[in-house]
Amino acid sequence: MNKVATVELPPATPETARRAGKAMPLSVRLGHATEQGLRPRNEDFVGAATPEGAELEAKGLLLAVADGVGGHANGREAAEYTVRGLLADYYATPDTWSVEKSVDTVVGAINRWLLAQSAKSRDYAGMATTLTAVVLRGRRYYVAHVGDSRAYLWHDGALRRLTEDHTWEHPELDNVLRRAVGLDAQLLIDFDDGELAAGDRFLLVSDGVWNTLGDAGLAELLARHDDPQAGADALVLEALHRGATDNCTALVADVDAVPADNLRDRLASGRRLPLPPRLKAGETLDGLRVEELLHESRVTLLYRVTRLSDGTALVLKTLRQEEGDEEAMAALVREEWLARRVPGHGFPRVCDHPGRDHLYYLMSWHEGETLKASLVRGHRYAPHELVPIGTALLRAVASLHRLGIVHRDIKPDNIHIDRHGELRVLDLGVAASDGAHGAETLREINNPGTPSYMAPELFAGQQANESSDLYACGVTLYELLTRKYPYGEVEPFQTPRFGEPVLPTRYRPDTPEWLERVLLKACARAPKERFETAEEFLVALERGAHRPLATHRRAPLATRNPTLALKLVAGASLLLNLVLLYLLSRH
Repeated sequence: MNKVATVELPPATPETARRAGKAMPLSVRLGHATEQGLRPRNEDFVGAATPEGAELEAKGLLLAVADGVGGHANGREAAEYTVRGLLADYYATPDTWSVEKSVDTVVGAINRWLLAQSAKSRDYAGMATTLTAVVLRGRRYYVAHVGDSRAYLWHDGALRRLTEDHTWEHPELDNVLRRAVGLDAQLLIDFDDGELAAGDRFLLVSDGVWNTLGDAGLAELLARHDDPQAGADALVLEALHRGATDNCTALVADVDAVPADNLRDRLASGRRLPLPPRLKAGETLDGLRVEELLHESRVTLLYRVTRLSDGTALVLKTLRQEEGDEEAMAALVREEWLARRVPGHGFPRVCDHPGRDHLYYLMSWHEGETLKASLVRGHRYAPHELVPIGTALLRAVASLHRLGIVHRDIKPDNIHIDRHGELRVLDLGVAASDGAHGAETLREINNPGTPSYMAPELFAGQQANESSDLYACGVTLYELLTRKYPYGEVEPFQTPRFGEPVLPTRYRPDTPEWLERVLLKACARAPKERFETAEEFLVALERGAHRPLATHRRAPLATRNPTLALKLVAGASLLLNLVLLYLLSRH
């Protein structure tokens, strides 16, 4: 195979770590292959950097594939310059920067350079490239993507695509890029991240491979070849064998070991940290300046802070000192541990802070407001607004459920929409997770659930599960539409009785019939009558009026069968008259 040279440093291995008596480092095996195929030249470029020691821990391992824009001059040069520039300059960015900020800064500079070259000479016009990069750091992976190269994750025998193609959706333009490095001055890079596990396999491919083999073909070949180099070779050769007309490139990365990070270790280290004092605006703590107190509960405090080293705005969550007993401190550590495992989309991101000398954790800060705040300020949600909100909410909840996490407190207060319209689910303080079982039995920081959003079975003592989360999602959407609750407001310590839910059209006559059916099914009293999964709920919302649920709105009898209704009224009137005559005849 004609391999394009990669930029690699010798990786740290589990064996060298064991001999040195150190903790297991990240260990990854790589394989890559590329062929020009039927094209006159190979415009793909693939590269990787695998540092050791402190640099591996701080910045991680970087993989990248680029595909020079076909039909333009210097596509190959654009691809190679982009990959080499990213591999070199990413590691020159400050360790305090997030992966996203480092990649965005470096690729932004590369994008400006490519545009400048295009402006200098007609020979360089159209000098652009796709870019798909993956950073493996600690126990998380990060994806950066622009164009139509792709990144996949093979986990537990299933292949999942991590990127979306940036091509025009018109059938005649589906191979034309709408985003690429060097294409436009306003470069927008897609970012995502997730938890990394030993045994994960990452695949980066150019469109010559995935477009020819399809996802099924990729999965079949990955399953057949355990060695990453053999897998990369097989993918490229099979794409060419099946008639690929484009350059073909594949990079396979097998994760053999990840650094230790378990809840028990975090609990032990967390207990050694003191709680911070109550902070005021302008005060500093561990290199963080307090801007304002965002929220205060009976036990917890949330501050908006600025990291002095780079000016990043963050949210700091900690405990009130008077409530900081050992159990509450352990529960806060558990919450951080859990929050680190949720996906990058749909949730605030937990942020590392090397200078932390007190017990708290940091999350990304996003300008915007919660759905509850929007209701309080008087926003009246139209029926059509519920679909994008509901679909984003259900995608986030579905990702939690796939990880074995039950949120247990879905409500408008815990759903945030930023200024760009992106929805995030907040507060995993009372979330339950299978992954935390066996570490310790921990007391809740706050009481799980809010009564008006709690499913009927929870009041009977049943444990919260996916169905009760979906019920809370239904009540939340019902409230956004009507400003009411389907069974009325439930006060704390009240034992409610659940009758029939009030039809949304009672409060909002403009509610479409299909939407009313979806909300009533979501808020059904019995779990078996609700949506079984978040995905089923999501599909019902997305299909909407085009393919509504096969259930029927409970219409009044007079509407459903007016003749029968009149007969029943007449019969009841006749019976009443007979009873009155009988009573009168006795006097």
